[in-house]
Amino acid sequence: MKKLMIISFALALLMSAVAVAQYGAQPPDNSKSGTSMTTISMTGKISADGTMFVSDKDSKSWTISNPDAVKGHEGHDVTLQAQVDADKNEVHVVGLKMAKDTMQ
Repeated sequence: MKKLMIISFALALLMSAVAVAQYGAQPPDNSKSGTSMTTISMTGKISADGTMFVSDKDSKSWTISNPDAVKGHEGHDVTLQAQVDADKNEVHVVGLKMAKDTMQ
């Protein structure tokens, strides 16, 4: 009887460990925030070092997560197609166009 109790306890402990391991292995849920990683178009200026973007609309500064995508456009006014992570104040540039010159 004592052996049966020990085996049952060990089996219950093993099953709970397996259940915890399965719960921890699930991928993170990126859909919890509507503003996190949405793709938008925004106009502004790339910093001189190519790591920051300042929006014309609200003068908000964003860190560029992939500065190689804006290489050659440092210091220029551009329109970005970017995935925005508002939680981190970060943009991932998907596309880039030179902004239209308003001066004639």
